[in-house]
Amino acid sequence: MHQIIEQAQKLYPLEDCILTPVSGHEGGRNRIFIVSRNGIKQYVLRISDIGDRSEADYLAETEFVHFLAENAAPVADVIPSVHGRLVECVEADGEAVYVSLFEYAKGMLLADNGYRYREGAPLSEYFYNSGKTLGAIHRLSRLYTPLHPRTDYFDKYNMTCLNRLIPDEYGELKKAITKRLDAFHALPKDSNCYGLVHFDFSDGNYHIDMDTGRITVFDFDNCMNCWYMFDLANLWIHNEGWTRQENDPAKRLALMQQCFELQLQGYKTETDIAEEMLKQLPLFIDMVLIENIVDEFECCEREGEEPDYEDIEDAARCLIGSIPYAGFGGN
Repeated sequence: MHQIIEQAQKLYPLEDCILTPVSGHEGGRNRIFIVSRNGIKQYVLRISDIGDRSEADYLAETEFVHFLAENAAPVADVIPSVHGRLVECVEADGEAVYVSLFEYAKGMLLADNGYRYREGAPLSEYFYNSGKTLGAIHRLSRLYTPLHPRTDYFDKYNMTCLNRLIPDEYGELKKAITKRLDAFHALPKDSNCYGLVHFDFSDGNYHIDMDTGRITVFDFDNCMNCWYMFDLANLWIHNEGWTRQENDPAKRLALMQQCFELQLQGYKTETDIAEEMLKQLPLFIDMVLIENIVDEFECCEREGEEPDYEDIEDAARCLIGSIPYAGFGGN
């Protein structure tokens, strides 16, 4: 790693900087360093050495992020190298390693603030702003013409790929996923509802400026061409964390929906979403559950570990039994 960092320091404006490694989280694909100068966090250095993606994949991601930033979207921009590249390929032990530098997103994670929103501001502001932020990204995505295309949803989420990934003992789960994939294939895919999305839009991937409430998004590492509703459904699912203190499932559902309505209000100040797509929210929630399950199997495969059913039990139970999301049903 020292060899890679030395090369990165020659490629980017990192003189007189301190690089602090960020502890890897479960499922993390990259090595991350916070770059500080004079005690001020300025950049995030990302080193990708897993080898499961090509330079074109990383270019497709960073070009999209740079387009968003150039058009005033609330995202942490990519910093070009001294050669003007958004992605640099360096060599370590004979293997290609991809390096990119990003702005440090102003603010902090909600988790690092004990999941307390900014003092003196109503929590409704947070839900509204999270929806507005996502809406700005989707509005610009509709205008974006990529130089390097990212993967399409069905390139990855098809039973040929998933049968290789998910062990045979999960037969009932695979049947349930097959049923949902058939339903996804019937959905419209025009440019108003389908395009390049974040695919992991959640409070772990944006910072909040606790003085203003402004949200800045980062980590587009999973972005792909998918339905815009996927990102909205992911927002909806994460509302469960704000409502789990309510033991009554029906009341919890009502609270989650209240949060989502505020998010939609913010979203619609930036762009629109067709009512017929919103009516398909339960199906898109299932799409998010499938992504969570697939991600767990991918992490186990990458780490050489055996899958633990407990890690996917709730999502699998919902899909197999056609139960509404575990956050409010089947408890």
